[in-house]
Amino acid sequence: MRVIIAFTHILALAIGFAAGVYLLPILTAPESVDREQLQSTAENALYTTQFTRELRGSDFLHWGEGTVSVSAGEVVHQGKLAPGPDYRMYLVPEFVTHEDEFEPVKMSAVQIGEVKTFDGVVVSIPPGVDVNAYNTVVIWCEAFSEFITAAQYRGGSS
Repeated sequence: MRVIIAFTHILALAIGFAAGVYLLPILTAPESVDREQLQSTAENALYTTQFTRELRGSDFLHWGEGTVSVSAGEVVHQGKLAPGPDYRMYLVPEFVTHEDEFEPVKMSAVQIGEVKTFDGVVVSIPPGVDVNAYNTVVIWCEAFSEFITAAQYRGGSS
């Protein structure tokens, strides 16, 4: 009987922890950027592409969809991301669709910022980063080394 009670308590604790990891970013996320501001910022884009759920590394918990606009100073995402903790946006020199493709090229990628909202975001590109030296935007979960989504904005590798 004690084994059953211990097992059920451990199971309840594990479920509660997993729910907390998933729900905490949603509950603590700042308000998303206004849609008009997203559209206005995206008008300066040099490149436009799409996040899609159809990537090899995307699944029901890790996905993104919507329009991605890349300018010299900002990346704008108008769409939705699966909520999660510790998301980062990277520019990558080659198109990747899964964590097993991203991890080997992560050293040649540049992290441009955190993604704290899941319904549209504007991420400023740090000074000195040339978007033309890269061709793909990746959203990556640092906490769990998990691929979320990617979009190729320029053809070919640099």
